[in-house]
Amino acid sequence: MTTQLVAFDLDDTLAASKSPMDPEMATVLLRLLEVAEVCIISGGNYAQFQNQVLRVLDIDDEQLLARLHLMPTCGTQYLRFEQGAWAQRYAEVLSDDQKARALESVERNAQALGYWESDTWGPILEDRGSQITFSALGQQAPVEAKAAWDADGVKKGALRDAVALELLDLEVRSGGSTSIDITKRGVDKAYGMNKLVEATGIPLENMLFIGDRLDEGGNDYPVKAMGVRCIAVHGWQDTVGVVTDLLEQRFAA
Repeated sequence: MTTQLVAFDLDDTLAASKSPMDPEMATVLLRLLEVAEVCIISGGNYAQFQNQVLRVLDIDDEQLLARLHLMPTCGTQYLRFEQGAWAQRYAEVLSDDQKARALESVERNAQALGYWESDTWGPILEDRGSQITFSALGQQAPVEAKAAWDADGVKKGALRDAVALELLDLEVRSGGSTSIDITKRGVDKAYGMNKLVEATGIPLENMLFIGDRLDEGGNDYPVKAMGVRCIAVHGWQDTVGVVTDLLEQRFAA
């Protein structure tokens, strides 16, 4: 089966958490764009996509840019490069009431569980329009600190479960190493993949997803659950190897 589109998670898949892509990763991603459609779908917002990916790729070829699909905030937003700029195709924005309830619930439950930290690197809560994100140590926390905060995922799981019991009309999922993401119910990375089918005409069976959180409960899991071919990685170095192999195999499954 031929692979026509490759979709990637961002943090810990294309780049270290909240960090710019390594030049080696950028090089193989550019090679992939020359022969296939590429989508990046992540819990991060568009500003993170700019800082971590677009500025490193520094593409000025509009044909290559036209093959790049950006889906910030777990696929709740979709951007394509059109007429010299990135244009938003859709955004599943939360209502003011949904945002308020999500912010209140996640803060209260984090405090009750003892997960509300006093020393952080930036705000713990962020309103991304189509997603509310809880980052236990703040958005700018160093990778080492985040890895140590919840190495076994127990804290995130407990907080996710507590909030999900209260926000029955919303989707509550584990995000990155220290984060919880809240979106409209049913709007997740699987939703984004279906939107890609509509936008490109490429069937799901001709798509491949690469991510680091394909475990049940991870924010990449909805893509695996819908039957898309997936490859699990553990960091951008793994991804370089996977993409290099794909290029050598000419995308043959």
